[in-house]
Amino acid sequence: MSKGWWWIAVGAVVVAAWAARGGDSPETAVPPPRATASDTPRPPAPKPSAKITPSPSDWSTNYDPASFAVQVRRSAGRAGIKPQLLMAILYNESYKPHDPELERSWQRIKPDAAFGIANMHRAAFNETKRGRPFAGRSWEELPDHPELAVEAAAWHLHDLAARLPSRTRGTFSKDELLALGYNTGSGNMRAFATGAKPGAQAQSYLDRLHQNWAKAANAVRVP
Repeated sequence: MSKGWWWIAVGAVVVAAWAARGGDSPETAVPPPRATASDTPRPPAPKPSAKITPSPSDWSTNYDPASFAVQVRRSAGRAGIKPQLLMAILYNESYKPHDPELERSWQRIKPDAAFGIANMHRAAFNETKRGRPFAGRSWEELPDHPELAVEAAAWHLHDLAARLPSRTRGTFSKDELLALGYNTGSGNMRAFATGAKPGAQAQSYLDRLHQNWAKAANAVRVP
């Protein structure tokens, strides 16, 4: 589905939710009190150069994949993949809102939609979690638990790497093939590894990966 249709659908869900709550009620609105000289001064605003990391309660409102650099480095290390690759994929998948309630509302419209900040489908998550430390977790938890989404994505990339042919043809690097596999599935990834050309959607995903590559490296740099 194109990004335009995604935003139209999400907008419809938000409007419906607003209408169900009755919207704003101007008749009952109370104007804010007028400030006086005796009011306690507010503390100074943070300096523009200071980076504010979203708290657990508002991470989806101010979502930035770089906020999960610690989780990315940890999960990538355990899964044996590059943290830069995992972070670049999170940037690739950050195009849509990741508010948990919006994700669930969209999933009710489109049952095969992906969940979480890594946009994983149910089948991929359930296959990846087998024998892993998060085997007891469920796909439905992904919207509320970005750390679980990061861990699952890391191990999914690990599993894709294990399915690459021992010898590849063409110009794609291992990281590029893994990103293509994440986007299009392991079967297509193997085809690309043996010389097949990606279609428009897969090529667009790869182009975004290249655009996000340097930003991802900066995000996961060791403090």
